[in-house]
Amino acid sequence: MVEPRTLARPYARAAFDVARSQDALSDWSGVLAELAALCTQPKVAALIVSPDKTGDQQAEAFGRLVEADVSASQQNFINVLAENDRLALLPEVFSLFTELKQALETSVIVEVVSAFELSDGDAATLTRSLEKQLARSVSLTHQTDPALLGGAVIRAGDMVIDGSVRGRLAKLAGALTP
Repeated sequence: MVEPRTLARPYARAAFDVARSQDALSDWSGVLAELAALCTQPKVAALIVSPDKTGDQQAEAFGRLVEADVSASQQNFINVLAENDRLALLPEVFSLFTELKQALETSVIVEVVSAFELSDGDAATLTRSLEKQLARSVSLTHQTDPALLGGAVIRAGDMVIDGSVRGRLAKLAGALTP
């Protein structure tokens, strides 16, 4: 089965290219954020998968639900997604669009999940190290997950560094299993 992220990538790239050519990255980002949020609402999610509605009807309904002003190119983008039964990919499209925008702006959001809370000093050290490695400015977000047992999992775009004890134990178990 194809991952939603893989399916969403060409749509995100197309939206990004159009937004960039129109010098409207912020406008597109706002509209995509609102569309992605709409997709998480149960009634809208039901509309997306409804076999009773055509792609045009779904696109029209989506256009009415958005509170932001939707440009002609943004409405066209919604229409293309609806025609191809890809409206459910909007959260992934928004995520990928944001990554492309950050890459252009030379910044990246790095998500750190660790077994324990990071101290301010550890967070600053990690941020400096990642900025050096990624050659971009880093905005660090942090969550704790005691199930990791120790260490941390770091995600920056498509890059994942699993330095958790749980991850190491899983690798060890895989190596020991015939």
